[in-house]
Amino acid sequence: MNDPLTLPTEALRGWLEAHLPGFHGPLAATKFKGGQSNPTYLIDTASGRYVLRRKPPGKLLASAHAVDREFRVLTALSAAANPAIPVARPLVLCTDEAVIGSMFYVMEFVAGTIRWDPALPELDAAGRGAHYGAVLDSLVALATLDVAEVGLADFGKPGNYFARQVVRWTEQYRAAETEPTAAMETLIAWLPAAAPREDGRTALVHGDFRIDNLIWNADAPRIAAIVDWELSTLGHPFADLAYFCMALRLPRNPVLPGLGTVDRAALGIPDEAMLIARFAERTGLDPRPHWNFLLAFQFFRLAAIAQGVLKRALQGNASNERAREAGAMARTIAELGAALAH
Repeated sequence: MNDPLTLPTEALRGWLEAHLPGFHGPLAATKFKGGQSNPTYLIDTASGRYVLRRKPPGKLLASAHAVDREFRVLTALSAAANPAIPVARPLVLCTDEAVIGSMFYVMEFVAGTIRWDPALPELDAAGRGAHYGAVLDSLVALATLDVAEVGLADFGKPGNYFARQVVRWTEQYRAAETEPTAAMETLIAWLPAAAPREDGRTALVHGDFRIDNLIWNADAPRIAAIVDWELSTLGHPFADLAYFCMALRLPRNPVLPGLGTVDRAALGIPDEAMLIARFAERTGLDPRPHWNFLLAFQFFRLAAIAQGVLKRALQGNASNERAREAGAMARTIAELGAALAH
């Protein structure tokens, strides 16, 4: 049986030669190991290297895998050229699903290193601290970005971000639910009433800001590109910080490696309180009064995402061979969130 994630290279080559200036084949496509959601490929050609992101084939949850939205946000951020929010330059979007079986886009290839483990075992303590400092730079830049100035004022609905997201991810979770999970029921009941009151603040939210969605400069603790913008939208400035900080509480595991059981001080990694304090100082926005909700919400959201990964794995159209393992983490993630629901 043919692998549905294998690209039809001749059809792809013909389309790209017609629509991407300077492109010419032949081409070879290699799927990256990452990407639980949108399959991502390195495209090697006679004209250079590119990266292709596509919707997965098969039946999908409504509004998921929005590569066209991803293409739009990359276009805006590439033009803005903010050094703290670096992105790969998008090149061409194909909405014709007949070409390879689903919508896709092509962007420039950014050379660098992906660090899969937030413990950064390949670095020394000083290097880890410098890398986390660069992460904080980007989180601050995203939280303070003028979305209207970069042409993204209509990239999402303004206001009531957390209330709307709780509704959305409850719906997504229900659509992907495979068995009852008590912790998710606790969160679904608790989060709506616990959400902070609307304060009118709007920011560009990446939506999946974690260490392995960053490409690092090979020679310096500098981010070369922030990748995987599929879940990006307009939201609250606190959202990405809380999402990133989940890694400080997640247990060590081979699929979603966390730092919850390691000595972060010995590693040179800032603790949660330090990251929050630095963020508050630099943005003038203090998430601490709402921190329990913010973390619980992000664990709930991540659990819903993991559940969707599991459902796709059971259907046979997940984009990663470890998708079933990642999906199995949904219950553990939800329990971490439910423990904060008070």
